Amino acid sequence: MGALTWLFPFLLYFLQYQVAASSSSPLSSFASSAHPLCRLDQRSALLQFKLEFKHMLTEYSYTSLGCELHGGIPGYPKALSWDENATDCCDWDGVTCDELTGHVVGLDLSCSQIYGTFKPNSSLFQLSHLQRLNLAFNHFNFSFIPNAIGSFASLTHLNLSESGFSGSIPSELSLLSKLISLDLSFGVPQGLLRLEPLHFKILLKNVTQLQELVLRGVNISSGLPDSLSNLTSLTALDLSSTELIGKVPDGVFHLPNLQKLVLRYNLNLDINLPKSTWGSGSSLRELELSITNLSGELPDSIGYLKSLKSLVLSFCKLRGSIPKSLGNLTQIRELYLTENDFTGEVPSTISNLKQLTHLELNSNDLGGRIPASVEFPMLEVLNLRDNNFKGPIPFNLSGLQNLRELYLNNNSLNGVIPPSLFTLMSLEDLDLSSNHLVGQIPLLFSLPSLISLDLSSNHLTGQIPEFQHHLPLESIDLSDNKLRGPIPQSIFTLVNLTGLFLASNDLSGIVEMPVLKNVEYPTLFNNTLPNLQVLASLQYLDLSHNFLTGMNLLPWERLVTLDLHSNLLQGPLPIPPPSTTYFFISNNNLSGEIPLLICNASSLQILDLSHNKLSGAIPQCLASVLSVLNLHSNGFTGSLHLKFAMFNQLQSLDLSRNQFEGPLPRSLKNCTSLEVLNVGNNKINDTFPYWLGTLPELQVLVIRSNRFHGPINTMMSEISFPKVRIFDLSYNEFTGHLPVNYFENFQAMKNTSMSREQYMSWGGSSYHYSLIVTMKGLEIELVRILTIFTTIDFSSNNFGGEIPNIVGTLNSLILLNFSHNNLTGHIPASLGNLTNLESLDISSNQLTGKIPSQLTSLTFLEVLNLSWNRLHGPIPRGKQFATFENGSYAGNLGLCGFPMSNECQDNRTKIQPPVLQHEEDDSDFDGFFWKVVVIGYGCGMTLGLFLGSLMFLIGRPRLFVKLAERKLPKKVIRLRRTVADTVARRN
Repeated sequence: MGALTWLFPFLLYFLQYQVAASSSSPLSSFASSAHPLCRLDQRSALLQFKLEFKHMLTEYSYTSLGCELHGGIPGYPKALSWDENATDCCDWDGVTCDELTGHVVGLDLSCSQIYGTFKPNSSLFQLSHLQRLNLAFNHFNFSFIPNAIGSFASLTHLNLSESGFSGSIPSELSLLSKLISLDLSFGVPQGLLRLEPLHFKILLKNVTQLQELVLRGVNISSGLPDSLSNLTSLTALDLSSTELIGKVPDGVFHLPNLQKLVLRYNLNLDINLPKSTWGSGSSLRELELSITNLSGELPDSIGYLKSLKSLVLSFCKLRGSIPKSLGNLTQIRELYLTENDFTGEVPSTISNLKQLTHLELNSNDLGGRIPASVEFPMLEVLNLRDNNFKGPIPFNLSGLQNLRELYLNNNSLNGVIPPSLFTLMSLEDLDLSSNHLVGQIPLLFSLPSLISLDLSSNHLTGQIPEFQHHLPLESIDLSDNKLRGPIPQSIFTLVNLTGLFLASNDLSGIVEMPVLKNVEYPTLFNNTLPNLQVLASLQYLDLSHNFLTGMNLLPWERLVTLDLHSNLLQGPLPIPPPSTTYFFISNNNLSGEIPLLICNASSLQILDLSHNKLSGAIPQCLASVLSVLNLHSNGFTGSLHLKFAMFNQLQSLDLSRNQFEGPLPRSLKNCTSLEVLNVGNNKINDTFPYWLGTLPELQVLVIRSNRFHGPINTMMSEISFPKVRIFDLSYNEFTGHLPVNYFENFQAMKNTSMSREQYMSWGGSSYHYSLIVTMKGLEIELVRILTIFTTIDFSSNNFGGEIPNIVGTLNSLILLNFSHNNLTGHIPASLGNLTNLESLDISSNQLTGKIPSQLTSLTFLEVLNLSWNRLHGPIPRGKQFATFENGSYAGNLGLCGFPMSNECQDNRTKIQPPVLQHEEDDSDFDGFFWKVVVIGYGCGMTLGLFLGSLMFLIGRPRLFVKLAERKLPKKVIRLRRTVADTVARRN
């Protein structure tokens, strides 16, 4: 009887299925309703779970980008389709039931647009028979994973990846001893989920059947337990971005069934690859250890991984030669050894890897020649950039018929561009920039699939070839070559072209737009030219540093960046289209006024018209929309009637070297984002603009060489220039005492803890601010301003009184100039605290007393001018003072000692021969040392004739050497460049 009782449920379910199978049976509907496959309590639990997130499911449309990236299908709210009137929940979307018992054993609500808090007592935990649970790619609003997760005793597959959980992973997870697959990965932001070290160890001990473990982005922050090596069933292990530390247990590399091992993005994880063998019959197919502490030489044992299809060891510390044994990996498809320190030549055995689709060895120190014949029939991406490859580009590339991307840039390749490139019909991206290629540009533009072409920074000559308008080219960079002649009209007929970069060549003539017959276009920007081919796609155009003399029209309706600076353009200012954001046309021969039509360019943020012959007044609209306005060195006249509205975006205003008159506009105080104000070398007639002291971001104030007058009233404002680092009032008519209160408030000049040097620029881009400074009578144009450069220049005014001691607290000062005034009193000893000072000029005043010995502590001082004062007494000896010549002290008849010819009276009797010999020895050593320094500095000077003169006069200016030796980053142009990259093209 007991046996019959046990068999009865199964007989009942068998009868139920038989009845349901026959739709014509009169018992069909009865059996279906009387005995539904879905258990009522589990149906109720599912409906309750739906109600917990009902508000979100009906009103919140959340589609995870990850769903589309991983599955290619946008998410949709599966639970909304659950019909409350349906009795069989086993037919609901995402629900799977056991065919015999009717228990819900599977629930897949991945990509279901769920948003909200996951309750600890959620009805989901009533589904006690669950074997598979997938809630991936939802957003549970950073809820904690409930402890009740451990109640799913039958669970074999758990996927909570990218589901918005946070906090500590509960220890109850280790109770799921039947787990086969566990995925708790989290992309961005990483580290929201934490797995405590102890819980990690317990988990690995209990889930002995685990085959797949993915904890990507979980904050583990501990070492890998040795028990990981006991998971012999493991086929996939992904612990990337988990903050692992310590050493990877050797046993992990010998797991018999492991096919995928991913440990990338663990900077403090020490990895020692097996040096002898990986074990017989290793099944590893994917090995990724990028951005870890993997170091040393890549062992030959890597060649034992015969099943390997993907090897990614980028951004590590590997060195030495690439092992020849890599040639044994004949099944490999992806090989990434990017950003290491590999040296030597690429082993010839690489040619055995006929299945390769991606080969990236870029950013190493590899050298030698690229083999003359390269045959990888499946290869799609070949990246050898940023190495030391020499010789010509391989002349036979016919074995790369599937190649889509070829990067050989930043090497030392020479010779001509080989014709075999014409055979690569699938090629989309070609970058041969920054090599030593010569000759003319071949007809690469005829490649039918080519989208991006970069041949910049070579020695290519001749003219630019003609184009066919149907080609798919989107980006062309031929800048920094020796190309000559006119720009072919056909280049502007490429219908997909978004970026054209032809800067730094010898191109000449007028830029002519193509004219196509039977095509009519509207009048653009007050210019009429019928039948003009409008390039709707062009967004970035850089023709700077050429010899172009004109442009007949700017017809590009989507143009964002237009760079025409440093040419020979003449005539009136061309007006950019309304879409233009960055317009550079400095260093040309433009004349006339700024047309009011420029106000139509409503998107402008940076306008640089400097170094032209423009005149007239400034249109008021430029004060309303711009972030940067540079009119330096033109012929503008009249009063500054600009009105700056509240909350404007102006960050830099340079009106220097014009003929502006009248006072400064008081509305400048509305420019709360202003960082640079330069109105130097004009005819502005005003008192000191104390009201600028309230501008919170102002760092550079230059009002030199104007007609400012009167005393500087420091009591008019409570806040006085808190961030100013460059303060130039020179060559005006100021009177009274030096502004003590301002010196007290110059907080930025008291900061010596700046962590790193950088250039002042707009918005973090590569558009850098420039400035002219005076040093020892020379005007030096700094095309870039270091953020550590701090200067005060009050020279050539009528200031009187003493130099206040408070100046000695401005300890980040590099240049201090009080010369050509009427200052009296002694030189403050506190100036010896200015330990970063490189130039001190207080000449042509009425200073008296002795030179303070504290000034000898200024070890960076390169320029010292104390001439034409009333100083007396001995000149201090030692350190920098041993390097200054007579001119530093001229006109001070009371001074004595080196380097003056009149020796101090006290020294004539007190100096003994042994002491004198000792001092001479020190002097010889110092002289030898500074000769070496001067030679070293001389090697780095590239700032032109002015800076060369400066070197001749003052020897070794530390700051300007830093400016000169700083290398500009390579401007690599890509189709989807950022705004900063496009603005960088200006320089």
